[in-house]
Amino acid sequence: MDRMPRWADLVLIPVISLLLAAVISGLVILAIGHNPLEALGIMVSGSVGSTYGWGYTLYYATNFMFTGLAVAVANHARLFNIGGEGQAVIGGLGVALVALYIPWPHWSLALLGSIAASALFGAAWAAIPAILQAKRGSHIVITTIMFNFIAAALLNYLLVGPLKPTGTMETATAPFPEATHIPSFRDMFSFGETILFRGTPANLAFFLAVLLCLLVWLLIWKTRLGYEIRAFGFSEGAARYAGIGSTKIIVVTMLISGALAGMMAVNNTLGEAERLILNAVEGAGFIGIAVALMGRSHPLGVFLASILFGILYQGGGELQFALGIPREMIVVIQALVIMFTGALDNMVRMPLERLFARRRPAPAPVAPPGPTLHPPGRPAAPTNPGTAATE
Repeated sequence: MDRMPRWADLVLIPVISLLLAAVISGLVILAIGHNPLEALGIMVSGSVGSTYGWGYTLYYATNFMFTGLAVAVANHARLFNIGGEGQAVIGGLGVALVALYIPWPHWSLALLGSIAASALFGAAWAAIPAILQAKRGSHIVITTIMFNFIAAALLNYLLVGPLKPTGTMETATAPFPEATHIPSFRDMFSFGETILFRGTPANLAFFLAVLLCLLVWLLIWKTRLGYEIRAFGFSEGAARYAGIGSTKIIVVTMLISGALAGMMAVNNTLGEAERLILNAVEGAGFIGIAVALMGRSHPLGVFLASILFGILYQGGGELQFALGIPREMIVVIQALVIMFTGALDNMVRMPLERLFARRRPAPAPVAPPGPTLHPPGRPAAPTNPGTAATE
């Protein structure tokens, strides 16, 4: 029997965790001499109070959706993929190569090519840790951490060497051709003299991320492969007994996870920077871990958690600009949300489980067996044949 209702696990625990994080964050802001309510108002208005704020909020949320889905898919197989940062970096390399060296006639074809290249490069970067885990028993956490550093070093080498344009000092590739530029929210939602999302980086990749949320839900809960992934995550031994190969599940799951993380480059490299730059991922691979934990590895939860973290990122920037709060304090607030929704999950979960256990009705008592009734004229069978024979 479940210790608490499903809705409490999916909704109540994250809400309480957020409230606790908000209270502690308010105390931090108060301690540095600012009004917490004023700071909250600035964060909300700066992130969702205008199309400008929404443009940045949804841009950040798009990055977090890609990496959050990547972590969520791996979590269903009990694989803790924390290599989303490196996989997104290598996905950006794939986008840069197809955007710079293939003459695309239209942005729609460039978008399809970038999606394919980013997914392929991200999956390839996740494949090596997956094979090491499946074949050699190397822990996926250690190998994916190592590959994050390798990806960063590789990108740094390429941007100061082979991919660096002649005569420039910046660690970035040449700008992508205009034919590869995908529509921004400003292009899509401005009509006549009404210009919305002016100067914001939100672009068509947001809808790709939403579509992937739906596709991941279909994969995990409506396909045979998704069933095998979840069965392997629940019990590796039982899955093997049922004929589900552990090597196949580990490798396939990590390939899907790496592809999802790599596709983040469609948003930040193709859609926003329109060239490959150093540090383009900006920690989104690690934020994806918190997004997946807060969203309980469910695509809908990942979507909502991504929006929340997008609000925190954009609102935090506005807070820093309006009140002069140091950037480090903004990081502290974000870290508190991650801590309460992830690391301190049991601090909220265990009291709630005890509360719901008290409210659960006690099981009905089982009545003891009564005397056996026999038809009239027929004697009862002796309970001890040996005793009956003696008598």
